[in-house]
Formats: sequence, C-alpha cells, structure tokens
Amino acid sequence: MVEPENPPEPEDDVELNVLGETLEPCGRDPLTGFYRDGCCSTGPEDRGSHTICAVMTREFLEHQRSIGNDLSTPMPQYRFPGLTPGDRWCVTARNWALAYRDGVAAPVVLASTNAAVLDLVPLEWLQALGVDVPDSPGDLRA
Repeated sequence: MVEPENPPEPEDDVELNVLGETLEPCGRDPLTGFYRDGCCSTGPEDRGSHTICAVMTREFLEHQRSIGNDLSTPMPQYRFPGLTPGDRWCVTARNWALAYRDGVAAPVVLASTNAAVLDLVPLEWLQALGVDVPDSPGDLRA
C-alpha cells in the first residue's frame, strides 16, 4: 500500500496576494517593490505599506503629484526611475485610497497585490479596479 504524499507545509516567509494565493511579481522593468525585489512584499520597515500593484495611468500620476507624491520624476539616489503610464509599481495603500476617493485610482493587478493591504483598503475597492496584465505591456488589447 502506497502512503499518500503530504503536501509541503507553507513557508513562514511566503506572502499571499488578495486572492489568497502566493504573491506574484508586480514589475521588474522598472524594478518595483519596497525592497526593490519586483514584488509588493512588505515588512516592519515598510511604514507606507507599498502593497498595491498598480498600473500607472496619466490621471493617477497627476493625482499623486498633486498630493505631494511625485512618481514621474526620477530619483536615482533612491533607485527610483520615474514612472510613465503603463508601468507597474507597488504603491502605498494610503495614496492609492486617496486616488480612489478622488475617482482616479490606478488599475490593480490583484495577483500581485499583497494581502496585507486588506487591513487598510477594502477588497471590493481593489476588485473594482482589478486587471490582468500580461508580462509585456504591448500585449494589452483595448
């Protein structure tokens, strides 16, 4: 008699997305994430909760600039390239929620958005702007 294999125990350091699955990468070009690892990983050092994988739009970038969060201007000293529409970036829960309130929130890649954000932003808000983004932005269809 063959014993059934036990599934491996989840690793303690595995982070989940808002769908309850393993957190997927958000973006590598430009390299995003609080830890610049391509993922919206978070930890105690990430006081801003850079947990939402957002696809930049012109309106969102303009809104962020208007609230004092300029995401368009490069800042090499922080390994920040400056963003343009179509870029994927791990944004803070607070600033995304402000944009949502103001009607200009960026679309969200749910598979790449950290479940930790659910302490700050309702899942319904994220789902309302959820998108599935291919690896190559050129593959997007209107």
